[in-house]
Amino acid sequence: MKYKRLTKEQLEELHQEFATFLATQSIDKNEWDKIKVKTPEVAEQELDVFSDLIWENVLTNAHYLEHFSKNHIFLFHCQENHIDSMVIKSLVTDVDFLQKSGMEWLSDNLFTDTVEMLTGKKGYDGDRNTSIFNLIKEGAILSDGQLYLQINSIIQ
Repeated sequence: MKYKRLTKEQLEELHQEFATFLATQSIDKNEWDKIKVKTPEVAEQELDVFSDLIWENVLTNAHYLEHFSKNHIFLFHCQENHIDSMVIKSLVTDVDFLQKSGMEWLSDNLFTDTVEMLTGKKGYDGDRNTSIFNLIKEGAILSDGQLYLQINSIIQ
């Protein structure tokens, strides 16, 4: 498996897509029920293949990621051959970016000496999608990029 199996909840949300996936292999509901009982290892393999297909599609279409911690915000713009990054760090230890008040504080203090901001650019370590997936495993989430674009437009 290249990525990781979707959770039970995710698979339930993608029930129709999974049924279509099985249908492309000429597996209907009755056949699937038999496979789950008689050859559970085959059923597990089908779930893994389907999960990888979903992840591959999601990662191919990923353009922005965000990772928030108490005193840091990591923003990523996933380009075709590299990733642009911004790291925002609060030098005031009691600021918490995980709270609404922390984001309000950032808005008021972005250009003061209490905020450190770094930007960077890095080529992918191997495959683009695997690199993005590794960031997600480390806690990043997919984003619409609004925060990245707002801050980038301010600092440009």
